[in-house]
Amino acid sequence: MYLLNKMRLSSPLPAIYFCTVVTFCSLYAAQPIQPVFQQEFGLTSLQAILFTTLMMMPLGIAPLFYGILLESFSARLLVRSAILILGLLEFVFCITDSYLLLLSIRGVQGMVIPAILTSLVSYISFTSTAEQMQAAIARYIAATIIGGFLGRLLSGFFTDLFGWRFFFFVLGVLLVWGFYLLRGLEKDANLQYSKPNLGEALGIMRQARYFWLYSAIFCVFFVFAGALNFLPFALKSINPAFRETGIGVMYSGYVMGVVVSLNVRRIIRFFGSETRAVSAGIVLYGVGAAGFMITNYQSMFLCMFVFCTGMFTAHSILSGYVNTLSQGKKGIANGLYISFYYMGGTIGSFAPGIIYSYFGWQVFLGNLLLVLCFCLFCVFKLQQSVANFQEEQLTLSP
Repeated sequence: MYLLNKMRLSSPLPAIYFCTVVTFCSLYAAQPIQPVFQQEFGLTSLQAILFTTLMMMPLGIAPLFYGILLESFSARLLVRSAILILGLLEFVFCITDSYLLLLSIRGVQGMVIPAILTSLVSYISFTSTAEQMQAAIARYIAATIIGGFLGRLLSGFFTDLFGWRFFFFVLGVLLVWGFYLLRGLEKDANLQYSKPNLGEALGIMRQARYFWLYSAIFCVFFVFAGALNFLPFALKSINPAFRETGIGVMYSGYVMGVVVSLNVRRIIRFFGSETRAVSAGIVLYGVGAAGFMITNYQSMFLCMFVFCTGMFTAHSILSGYVNTLSQGKKGIANGLYISFYYMGGTIGSFAPGIIYSYFGWQVFLGNLLLVLCFCLFCVFKLQQSVANFQEEQLTLSP
């Protein structure tokens, strides 16, 4: 134990990855058991999905404002305090019987999660050498995917065994343990934050190639959040006796994100360009979404792998492509990418529910497929705008 603690203190990366996994577990833990909340508190499906939507909403605006906050506080103090607050709120969440108080807790947790994730990924950049950076960031992305999957899987599993409150208590314990593990972070690390500049952000969005890229990623996560948020209700409608463990297992296809993220370069080489690879990913994404119309658990389980492979192909490539396109404003370009990504997820996790409530699962999926068609159009326009920009640059060059 002494050697283990010494290792953790000498390198903060294991603690950072651990806290990343647990934070994403907390973010998505409520998603597969939303029908349980619906039944216990007498809610509509739209009221029940707010447990996930409120956690995700602040992630859409946080990149535009976190620089101001992080310039005012020690990054070490901020991330450890946020981890501790998130953990303590999990303890309160698991003993609360009021729906409004539960929602309020999820809303506050959603506001502290961006501070955790922003600080952790910045510490990775600070503590890694140039040679280690790519591998360290890849492991961070893998940790976010693993956390998203485990949060859904274990939430459903433990709900069946001990009730929904137990897993949130476990998350509280793990987050408090993460607070302890992060004691080895350097107190005054120079993390190179910069305040957001609204004028520069608007200037970037006015450029066609960025506008279409951000529109595409908005649509990508809109569909993903919508399908995954209402999937538990669809499964319950197929079979009301369906257990939460089975719902959690349905998200197994989520792990395809790890496979895709580790093979992005190979995928791009195979298709010949980023935009062609993204288009292929969106088509695969649509095939998976259409497959969900077959209301059979085994078929839907297999389609989840296709669905997630397509989504993570588009997301993994676009997240790197925005850095390829940016010239000197990578921080703002990346911040806008994250904002559009999570704004799409926030709206997608709630708005399509109106269609689901009135017209059912099939029509709901049909509308998501229309969004993916628009997403393909955005990628086509992205390809055109990049080609036009490159031609302009050649014309202007001596």
